[in-house]
Amino acid sequence: MLRAIVPCRPGLLTTAVIVLDERWLVWKSLQASARVLGSVFFDLRVDGLEHIPRHGGALIASNHQSYLDPILLNTRMRRPLNYLAKSELFENPHLGRLLRTVGVFPLHQKGTDFSAIRQAVVSLRAGQLLSIYPEGARTPNGRIGRIEKGIALILRRAHVPVIPVVIIGAYEAWPIFRPFPRPWPIRIRIGPPMDLAGKSSDEIVEAVDRTLRRMFDELTEESRLNDPSLANDGSTNGTAQLRGQSV
Repeated sequence: MLRAIVPCRPGLLTTAVIVLDERWLVWKSLQASARVLGSVFFDLRVDGLEHIPRHGGALIASNHQSYLDPILLNTRMRRPLNYLAKSELFENPHLGRLLRTVGVFPLHQKGTDFSAIRQAVVSLRAGQLLSIYPEGARTPNGRIGRIEKGIALILRRAHVPVIPVVIIGAYEAWPIFRPFPRPWPIRIRIGPPMDLAGKSSDEIVEAVDRTLRRMFDELTEESRLNDPSLANDGSTNGTAQLRGQSV
């Protein structure tokens, strides 16, 4: 914890001790840098922020296009997000400490990681926001892959709403086969909360899958009509054109 002592009111001798959470300070610093990055290099536009609750726990479920996804989604948030990330990222002690500071939990991708699921449920019950990628991995082609059942394991224990999020353009900016990102317009859309209380695991997976695909198709079509620079949405033609370009 970091402490700062500041005057309560000008001209008064009384002071107040303000306890600043280290995580919040690190998050705000990284958010400011990422916001500039997103605007300058990716012309980032986000709509639907009104669907993010100001208080209480919620699970944010997004498609996973690239390593840019968690960074750019965080740039417009009023509250910090917790994340689940593959455990290999924590093998570097310095990176691991930074990730933990900003609320990232390690997730072992082989089998079901019940320890990570417990951490996720605890954070949600504590009123925090948790962002996950229910596909389990970055897309290899720009489209939404199969939704895994891990999201249902979390929801049936945490009893919080799901907020669907779709991202387009991040795949073109940094596809899985590319070592470094390149400038490309990126769009993010946040949908209204979904109440899936009482649903079975299969029903939860089906509802999330259907909602994300519908939102993805809608955002892709709108972007094609309104923004020619986003004409390639990760389809076969778009992927072929990307592969034909030099890094």
